[in-house]
Amino acid sequence: MAPVPVIDLSRLFEQDGDEAAKLRSALDSWGLILVRNHGVDAAVMDGMRTASREFFRRPLEEKQRYTNLIDGEQFQFEGYGNDRVRSPDQILDWTDRIYLKVEPEDERSIALWPAHPETFRDALHEFTKKCGGVKDSLLRAMAKLLELQDDDYFIDQLGDRASTHARCSYYPECPRPDLVFGLKPHCDGTVVTVLMVDDTVGGLQVLRDGVWWDVPVVPHTLLVIIGDQTQIMSNGIFRSPVHRVLTNAKKERISVALDYSVDPEREIEPSAQLVNEERPALYRKVKVKDYTTTLYDHFSKGEMVINKMRT
Repeated sequence: MAPVPVIDLSRLFEQDGDEAAKLRSALDSWGLILVRNHGVDAAVMDGMRTASREFFRRPLEEKQRYTNLIDGEQFQFEGYGNDRVRSPDQILDWTDRIYLKVEPEDERSIALWPAHPETFRDALHEFTKKCGGVKDSLLRAMAKLLELQDDDYFIDQLGDRASTHARCSYYPECPRPDLVFGLKPHCDGTVVTVLMVDDTVGGLQVLRDGVWWDVPVVPHTLLVIIGDQTQIMSNGIFRSPVHRVLTNAKKERISVALDYSVDPEREIEPSAQLVNEERPALYRKVKVKDYTTTLYDHFSKGEMVINKMRT
């Protein structure tokens, strides 16, 4: 089991030095943290988890009303369904998934948001609103750790039209967990991902020094994973970890993730404050929209894209 520290967000907010040191150690060692006292009520988390589980238990024909295939053929990222199939030998994940844009709010495709269960839309809206505060608090703490001049550096980089996507995933029981992943090894292409994992069933693993470690299950904590965009902006100081989800022969599993990304029309590059003669810029400037497109192309092949951004 990975000894991933549990960070008390309330203490971090009070600028507790020990908690900040624990955060720095976790980010340096694992690229992810568990967070408690995060301000997202247990009722909000349980409501989101329950609504997701009830949606995935609906009949297939009902779930397909929200399909990510336009006219049954043209793939779109939003909606219900798995990854785009790009080749006959592509390895698919053992998962059921719905992927929805939740921010900016005026870009929501509400027609793709499940109407049943009736609680789903309100639950997702409330969960998104609450987790936004968690994201902002951690990004400010990370800027402090890097001694950037502005604690809002990462928040400002997101831009006024930053995009947030919700990814609700259901991993059913799998008869041959030795043959297929719930989610193949990958890095997140985000700034950060805030993840509510199943509160009883594990399966998420993180790669460190060539060894896969189980990420512990701690009920009502949130898991925060550093993404590639932060790796670029921090000039490689904070690194996006490779992680995967294993399947389970006996138990199903639910997770809900919020993927936070810089405005797709903006460009990102290493902060000038983190570039000097001893540590030159490790990554070139890239438009977020272009990076995301490249990321999805490589993800379907099980490849990592961050190293292709090096200068």
